[in-house]
Amino acid sequence: MSQKPQLVRSKLPFTGRIVMFFIRHIQHAMGSMGELWRNPISSLMTMAVLGVSLSLPAALQVLVKNAETITQSWNSAAEISLFINEGRSERTIQSLITRISAYSEVSAVNYINRDQALDEFQRLSGFGEAIAYLDENPLPAVITVTPGLKYASPNGARELLKKLELEPEVSFGRLDIEWLERLQAVVRLLERTVLAIAVLLVLAVVLVIGNTIRLAIMNRRTEIEVMKLVGATESFIQRPFLYTGIWFGVIGGILAWLIINVLVWYLDGALADLLGLYGSRLEMQSLTVVELGQLVLLASFLGWLGSYLSVRQHLRAIEPS
Repeated sequence: MSQKPQLVRSKLPFTGRIVMFFIRHIQHAMGSMGELWRNPISSLMTMAVLGVSLSLPAALQVLVKNAETITQSWNSAAEISLFINEGRSERTIQSLITRISAYSEVSAVNYINRDQALDEFQRLSGFGEAIAYLDENPLPAVITVTPGLKYASPNGARELLKKLELEPEVSFGRLDIEWLERLQAVVRLLERTVLAIAVLLVLAVVLVIGNTIRLAIMNRRTEIEVMKLVGATESFIQRPFLYTGIWFGVIGGILAWLIINVLVWYLDGALADLLGLYGSRLEMQSLTVVELGQLVLLASFLGWLGSYLSVRQHLRAIEPS
């Protein structure tokens, strides 16, 4: 912070002033990076705190994103079971299947006749020998309907179920999606949790950077007094501190991204094993390039904000004696 504003603006053309404006900003940005390099231990500790603080809400956001992906894949696999009235002929049932297949809300239709239903029940229930003694088949024919994407949600599937139950051949329908609604409720709770934790940690980041900049200002109090004596403006004095906060935020955001990638790599195997129990195969998604850019931009803004609040408060209190 040894640069001194020696140029008189009135003697420079407009383009020259613009060029010097950017040159000064570059000088201050590089100078603030040099200050961080000259104090590596304290700088790295501050950046590590920021990286961990930012990684917590980012990790929860990644968890929510993956949970939404999983629920969407399970939504598309939801099925409606329609139980056919007893005594309906195969021709009547085939006519019903044709009508249902023509619905714009329906993606696929599968028919299980009474004999197939009995064979499947006999194979899966473990009562094979006892079922052989039945005089007649007690099971109804079943039509399974897979809703289209627009009707794969719980509310959409319910609307489709009500419409299908109006068919005269249908005795009743079954839609077992209570577990999916509970899962979606958990996802919504996670989203609100992410928001609440993010707000708290954003405040913590601003306070940490603000306190770090305050200590830097106190350590350079004598230099600031000299700069004020020679006529340096407040914007000129505070600019290096603002860039220091921005560097803290940028590097802290990159550290948070690295932490997230390590967590995703660590949890991916366990998630694959869990989803395998439910017949799903999905890889855990990390932050995209766009999300990484958003994270770094947010971190740099928080660094600038913490620095600005600290600088505005403490620089004004320093006056040359």
